[in-house]
This record gives sequence, C-alpha cells and structure tokens, in this order.
Amino acid sequence: MTIPAPSDTAAPGHGRIDYLAMSGRPVLKRRRPGQVITAIILALLIALAAGTLVANPGFGWVTVGKYLFDTRILSGLLMTLELTVIAEVIGFAVGMLLAVMRMSPNRLISGVAGTYIWFFRGTPLLVQLLFWGFAAALFPTIGIGIPFIGPNFVEWNTNDVISLMGAAILGLGLNEAAYTAEIIRAGLLSVPAGQSEASRSMGFSHLRTLWYVVIPQAMKVIIPPIGNNVISMLKTTSLVIVIGVGDLLYNAQQIYAQNLKQIPLLIVASIWYIALTTVLSWFQSRLEKRYSRGTARLATKPAKKEAR
Repeated sequence: MTIPAPSDTAAPGHGRIDYLAMSGRPVLKRRRPGQVITAIILALLIALAAGTLVANPGFGWVTVGKYLFDTRILSGLLMTLELTVIAEVIGFAVGMLLAVMRMSPNRLISGVAGTYIWFFRGTPLLVQLLFWGFAAALFPTIGIGIPFIGPNFVEWNTNDVISLMGAAILGLGLNEAAYTAEIIRAGLLSVPAGQSEASRSMGFSHLRTLWYVVIPQAMKVIIPPIGNNVISMLKTTSLVIVIGVGDLLYNAQQIYAQNLKQIPLLIVASIWYIALTTVLSWFQSRLEKRYSRGTARLATKPAKKEAR
C-alpha cells in the first residue's frame, strides 16, 4: 500500500505535515542560531540598562517620586493638555477650510490656500511662536476702522489682545492647520470621483456633496494621520517654553532652577509625556479599528462558491 503525495490544493492543516506524520518521519523545526544570539545580546543589554538605571544615583529616583505629583507639575500638565486640544481644534477647522480651498477650481482661492500651506510648512514652528510672542513689536495696537482712511474707530494694545497663551495657541494652531490641510486633501482625493458625480446627478449641491458624501468616506483615510498629529502636538507644545507659557516642561524647568535637580525633573516631565502619549496611542488604535472595520470585513469575508 502506497501513501499518496499531498496535492497543492490541500486545505490548511493537511498536505505535507500530515504526510510526514503518516510516514513516521519526525517534523523538525528549522534552527535559527542568529535569532538565539540576538536574543541573548538584547537580554544582556536590557539587564545592563536596568542595572544602570537603578545603580546610578544621578537619576535621583527619590526626587522623581517627590515631584511626580507636585501641584506645579500637575498645573503644567493641565496647560499642556489644554494647548493640545485647542491647537488641534483650530488646526482641524482651519485645515478643513484650507483643503477645500486648495481643491477649488478658482486659481485665486486655490493660490491663497497653497501660499498659506507653503509658508507655514516652510518656516520653523519655533520662529512662528516667537513672531506671535513679539507681535506688539510689529503692531503696537490693533484697531477697527477703514484701511488707509482716517484713524481707527477702536484701538487696543496688542499685548492685551494677544497674551502669551494666545500667542501659543495661534502659533501651534495655525501651524498645525497647514499640515492638517494636506492630510484632509489627500483623504478627499481618495474618494472616487464617481461618488461626487452620482451625488450631483441627484441634485446635491457642491457643499452638500462634500459634507454628506465625500467627507464621511474620506474619514477612514484622514483619521490615522490626524491621530499621529495629535500625539506629535502633545510633545510639540513644549516649544512654548520660549515665550514663557507655563506648560509641563516650563514648570519643571522652574522647579529645577531652584533646587538644581535638572535630571530628576526632566525625568518627571518625560514620564508624564510618555503616559499621555500611551493613552493617546490607545485611543488612536481604537479609532483606526473602528473606521477600518468595514474594509477588514470585506477583506476577510470568504468568497461564495458559484452554483453549478
């Protein structure tokens, strides 16, 4: 009696493995010495790093524990979250408007949006924050009136209108809008043109088509990079230290300027940044799974057999 050779069309779990089992020949796993050596080296490096963290007194873990929940640190943490949320809301709202303008057939509208994106992506965010912080040097007063004709009806001091917090929000939000605009534009372009054509043929206006047809379908493409931007913005808010806004890093700096414990206070700030980034990454993964649920279902759904 002969044992038939397995066919290429055998179902998963059958075929060559079953044939070897039936013939009494052992199934041997392929040896990979490179992986074993790499794992040993990594384990040694991890043990060395852990020992350094524990043994080196320069890290000052006692000081880290003392200031981890200090009221000044928590106040700066709240400011960091506030800046992140407000800047992202402004960035998404302005970015959506810029993306729509960028896709306009009118060259003037498209050109204005393109120039905005070109400028804010072409200059460092740190420089933009400094410009907003020193806006009073360019415009000492801000007023309402008819341009180039007579004095303004009402005038305010620029420093009263644009505070340090306002300068930070404007710098972060307007810069974020330039990057968000390109993300949203890519998402809108990913929707097939036939969807818009079908909607217009049913009597929908351009704005109604955009709002009810194009944008909902584009969100699947827009959400993942926007989530990355939110995480990046959380850390980018630390740049507002240059204009004196009391965020997490600024408050940590103020503390170690008094007690000269620079490394422990920087570790405290880093722990909070890592914790917040971890939470935001979890929410991002949940959003990505939700918006890709339909695509994943279609990809894993088995094909139906044709009736004979």
